[in-house]
Amino acid sequence: MAKNDFRFGTVGSPTSTPKKPGGSVGAILQIVELGLNALELGWVRAVRVSEASCAEIKSAANENDVAISVHAPYYINLNADEEEWLKSRQRLMDAAHYGNLAGATDIVFHPGSYFGRPAEEVLPRAIRRLEGCVEELKAAGNLVTLRPEVMGKSAMLGSFEDTLVMSKAVTGVFPCIDFAHLHARPGDGSMNSLDEWRRILEAYGNALGSGALRHLHIHLSGIQYSEKGEREHLPLQEADINLDAILQALKEFDCAGRIMCESPEAVLDEDAQLIQQRWKSIMS
Repeated sequence: MAKNDFRFGTVGSPTSTPKKPGGSVGAILQIVELGLNALELGWVRAVRVSEASCAEIKSAANENDVAISVHAPYYINLNADEEEWLKSRQRLMDAAHYGNLAGATDIVFHPGSYFGRPAEEVLPRAIRRLEGCVEELKAAGNLVTLRPEVMGKSAMLGSFEDTLVMSKAVTGVFPCIDFAHLHARPGDGSMNSLDEWRRILEAYGNALGSGALRHLHIHLSGIQYSEKGEREHLPLQEADINLDAILQALKEFDCAGRIMCESPEAVLDEDAQLIQQRWKSIMS
């Protein structure tokens, strides 16, 4: 990657993806049509894809220079009881297996819930389970990066600090930084200034090494929140999130990687292009 180089795309298929060819291949072609170059496959309900379909996705992505990642099913919980964890684990491993076949390098997932317990009690179990997943993937020759997402509600496992602790403990694990969730999680409108974003990136580099800042996987959108945190995602133009401050901080810390737009469907394509345009403006 060139200096300060990001790829831009959408979480899930672009809204404007035509019905034919449709599907993930059609989404890849539409990403290119929009002038973008990354796609996060939205396998958020279940992983229902064949190996043949994965081969088609990988081929289309390679031919069109579109970087692929996967958003695993929502129903994953590193803090589940033993019976439920078996189901959660299978969902995560299926996303990693088929994602790898589809050419994905990164698997984003929601870490789960504290169930009212403090983070320091929950994290050892989460780390132990992540270690088992990574060991199995490596044994199978699957080198995808597992990315626990920073979550937008304070009751959810997945504070920024949680994701750093998990990533420091397990090789092959790095955070998915959701800037909208970071802004929403405190519930008071804070975490939105240039200095606050600088502190986030400084902490990331200190914890995981400055080289990790060159391989970020970012979610970005507007967001509505209450005192309990995230309520729903909003169009960037209708939200109070300080997009320019985020991008300025990323520039200052010489960051690179992928910035994936997670705005509502009605404005998904336009917001992804807006983020890309604002980045180019800041870089120039």
